[in-house]
Amino acid sequence: MWKFKKATGRKPPQKSWSTEELKIIGWCMTRNIKVSAMPDWKNNASDWLIDVSINNKTYTDPNKYNDDKINDKILEYYKYYYKPNTNNNR
Repeated sequence: MWKFKKATGRKPPQKSWSTEELKIIGWCMTRNIKVSAMPDWKNNASDWLIDVSINNKTYTDPNKYNDDKINDKILEYYKYYYKPNTNNNR
């Protein structure tokens, strides 16, 4: 009988989002714009890939990010979609 080691998941580093950042993320999510991180299991599991989902169509950023940069890049994507649509107001 074969014994397989249970695969363990990987969580992105924790970040404390500011009130303004949460406002931006919430605005995007209510408009069906979601940005998520996933481990790069195919090449280097210590790197992260980013998926951007807009109205259930998913696009994967071709770049890879480490633990230090992943949350900054996720926020950058949310800000990218937030600003053009709001003229920097509500």
